[in-house]
This record gives sequence, structure tokens and C-alpha cells, in this order.
Amino acid sequence: MTDPVDIPVIRTIAVLGGTGKEGKGLAYRWAKAGYRVLIGSRLEEKALAAAEELRAMIREPETIVGMTNELAARQADLVVITVPYSAHASMCEQMREFVQGKIVIDVTVPLVPPKVTKVQMPAAGSATQEAQMIFGEGVQVVAAFQNISYEHLLHDEESNCDVLVCGGNKSSRQVVLKLVADAGLIGWDAGVIENSVVVEGMTSILIGLNKQFGVSSAGIRITGIPRPDQN
Repeated sequence: MTDPVDIPVIRTIAVLGGTGKEGKGLAYRWAKAGYRVLIGSRLEEKALAAAEELRAMIREPETIVGMTNELAARQADLVVITVPYSAHASMCEQMREFVQGKIVIDVTVPLVPPKVTKVQMPAAGSATQEAQMIFGEGVQVVAAFQNISYEHLLHDEESNCDVLVCGGNKSSRQVVLKLVADAGLIGWDAGVIENSVVVEGMTSILIGLNKQFGVSSAGIRITGIPRPDQN
């Protein structure tokens, strides 16, 4: 895949599987930042309920809209996948024609219950690579937000966890890094899509640490280089 000449302007974001905790957390952050957010769900009524809940939190009636996954993917400038891994491949197959020419942020982690603290990567290498294989070269698939706890996202609190962004091309990663910053988080360009194996696998380790120490928000932080908020 080659880099596009221009970095696309993102105004409308579709969060597929947006009725889940991680999806709602991201939608909340981006809506507060001024984006139009489309909450997608297999069941329209669930999407409508989630959108109503979030609109009440931010008091912006037109910022968040609920609809089916298909309609959300069609209408959005950028698509975010936030579904359990068990639904990942089928979701990608269903959305393939609607995401062509777009950037897709894949938040999915290949957790295999009940051993969610054990890293278990799919045959494609990672969920992000699996999505790229299904969507094809017309889509820039970028991994991000796998290590962020939803508890931080749905509240106006700072997170000590950084966001590693990998996949797609340099331009698409820059778009995603801006969305990370607009969500009030610090992101880092973590390189090519093959690196998503590490980013996704880290989630199982963090879940294990949460269980060991009885917490819910273990995260990662890049040290040793100037932080973007300190330049």
C-alpha cells in the first residue's frame, strides 16, 4: 500500500460495536472533542439506547447518533471496530464493502476465554492483521486503544496509560494519533502492522496484573524520551 497524497479530514466517526464499554468510552471522548459519532450495533434499538445515554452525559443532542453497524460504516469518514474477538471476523466480512477507501481503527484483542491472561494470537498474527486480510489493500487498518481501560474513558480523568498506534501507513497513523490526542490521551507511532502482535498481546498481560493486584486499570507508559505534552 502507498501513502495517500493528503491526510484525510475526519469529522464523523463510526464506532461499530459501540454499545460495549470500550466503544462507549471512546465515543464519549470524541463527542466531547467535537466529532460527530455514530454508535453502531447489530440491533438498532441497542445503538439508540447507548446514544441516548451518552448524549445525556455530554448534553449535546446532535453529536451522537445510534444506528445499525452497516449504516454507521457507510456514513462515517473513519470506522472503529470495538467488538469481542469471537465476532471480529464476521464483523469485518459484513463491513468490507462499506469501509473501502477509509481508515479503520481496530481495537479488538484476540482474548480466548476462559484463559484471558494467556496471549493467544490468531493464525493471521493479530486481530488487526486479520482485519487487513479481510478488507484488502483499499483500507488502512490501524491498531490502537487495546491497552486503555474503559474506566478511564467514560470519566473526565487523566489516564497514565499511553496508546501505541501501529499499522496502515504513516499518514493513517498520523490521523489516528490526532484522534488519540483529541481523546485526551498520549499516543506513539509504533510502526507497521506486524507490531500489532505486541500491542494486542500486551492486553492479556495487563489483565493478569489487574487480577494479581485487585485493580482494573493497569496500563503501559513510554519512558526515556520527551513526552508530547512536555515539548
